[in-house]
Amino acid sequence: MRSENTEGYPLGSSYGEQVLICLRKIMQAISLHSRSLVKQVGLTGPQLIFLKAVAKSDAMAAGEIAKAISLSQATVTGILERMVKRGLVSRQRSDRDKRRVLIRITPAGEQILAKAPPLMQGSFLRQLEHLEDWEQTMILSALQRIVSMMGADALSVAPILAPDPFDPLAENNTGVVPEAPLAKKTATG
Repeated sequence: MRSENTEGYPLGSSYGEQVLICLRKIMQAISLHSRSLVKQVGLTGPQLIFLKAVAKSDAMAAGEIAKAISLSQATVTGILERMVKRGLVSRQRSDRDKRRVLIRITPAGEQILAKAPPLMQGSFLRQLEHLEDWEQTMILSALQRIVSMMGADALSVAPILAPDPFDPLAENNTGVVPEAPLAKKTATG
């Protein structure tokens, strides 16, 4: 068994291994927070952000919501369908333009928001803002380099710390994050 240093990294591990461990920890923290949201309020991070955006306005079209929360129209449409089925938002034709469908939060949606915990990115951003400018710049630069090294520059993502809403490993069609499968024990383990 390999010993670990005080930072939680295996002793003698290379920088590359330590970077991969850090990335994995970040991914796990995001996944755990998303699962926690589902257990507490029955919504994933993107669904909660969607609901908060709708609550800020009297009524919005789906395209306006997508733009406001930096998610694709297709992602917002999927979230909208789930929210309507659960009775958290309603759709209604505009009185002025019958082609336009407006989304409004329902009393049930307002109740969910009232008991919802803060989103992970809120806490993270507050902590980041308290760092010195040079440290914020250093962190951003390192993360941008990692994105580039992974060939992920062209990916379009929202500033949300949550698993992809349509990742089949992160969420099924009911909006519930599935439990991780248990590892099988081997004869030696």
